[in-house]
Amino acid sequence: MSKEKIINEKSLEFLEKYLNNPSPTGYEWEGQKIWMDYVKPYVDEFITDTYGTAVGVINPDAKYRVVIEGHSDEISWYVNYITDEGLLYVIRNGGSDHQIAPSKWVDIHTKNGIVKGVFGWPAIHTRNKEKEESPKLDNIFIDIGAKDKEEVEKMGVHVGCVITYPDQFHILNKDKFVCRALDNRMGGFMIAEVARLLKENKKELPFGLYVTNSVQEEIGLRGAEMITQTIKPNVAIVTDVCHDTTTPMINKKTEGETKIGDGPVISYAPAVQNKLRERILETAESKKIPFQRNASSRYTGTDTDAFAYSNGGVASALISLPLRYMHTTVETVHRDDVENVIRLIYETLLNIKEGETFSYFD
Repeated sequence: MSKEKIINEKSLEFLEKYLNNPSPTGYEWEGQKIWMDYVKPYVDEFITDTYGTAVGVINPDAKYRVVIEGHSDEISWYVNYITDEGLLYVIRNGGSDHQIAPSKWVDIHTKNGIVKGVFGWPAIHTRNKEKEESPKLDNIFIDIGAKDKEEVEKMGVHVGCVITYPDQFHILNKDKFVCRALDNRMGGFMIAEVARLLKENKKELPFGLYVTNSVQEEIGLRGAEMITQTIKPNVAIVTDVCHDTTTPMINKKTEGETKIGDGPVISYAPAVQNKLRERILETAESKKIPFQRNASSRYTGTDTDAFAYSNGGVASALISLPLRYMHTTVETVHRDDVENVIRLIYETLLNIKEGETFSYFD
């Protein structure tokens, strides 16, 4: 595939719509419908499961099965406690960052629609200058403009309502995509673009391809854990985000060095099957796709781990998209990296033969 731009006007419109739609963990289905509608022309059929994972299948009758995967959910909050004064205290749904909460607008999802609120915070004038408290889970709270608990309940807000941030998609300096939930709505976007390119370029694969958009990654890789038992793949190539470690207050000695704009990040970890990873590296080098390397310790912390250790062991690898400000509302990635992840997954698929075991003993 040439070095021409991959992301076109139609795909950018899809990305913006897909990102702006909230898909909190456990409530992903509206986002999945948007994703499936976009992918539909490029696949033969869909598989869905009871918790909302969506899979577009190409060549569904093939016995040898390859997965490319991203996850669709975003971090969020739950209403946990309502005070008599009508204020809401929260607990996490995924790894939501308490430090960014004060002064943020929120959307509270109720049966009657969205109720707006704000994370309040005491004014600087009223705080103890000698002993300022930082935001913590037990002191951040949401104000929805209600005078008491009864009014909160009349507004349809109750314990268990899920809460998201309303921040929407922007492009920064022409080539940086900025939004909440790039982790990992970008993964769903990138695998959708791979499916599109395969169709548009009339590529016939010698295996079944399962374009998998999993749910519930943010609370323990649960969607991937479920769907891999349904698909029973031979190979899984997962894409997620990883940290750009070049911004302030990040220690490269512990976090490694990866940077937006420098290409996809290929992981080394026990869950990453070495022969499959080498195939990806060889593909990147032969197609002159820039890449970076990252080492994990015991696990990748991504859906790679769920696929790798399922079904008696599945050859799995991870191609990551470097991202700044993870789990904030201004997550940032470079357009060139997005295109190069798409390009690398696409070219790697064309280098996989039917029936390959990737065994160390062959």
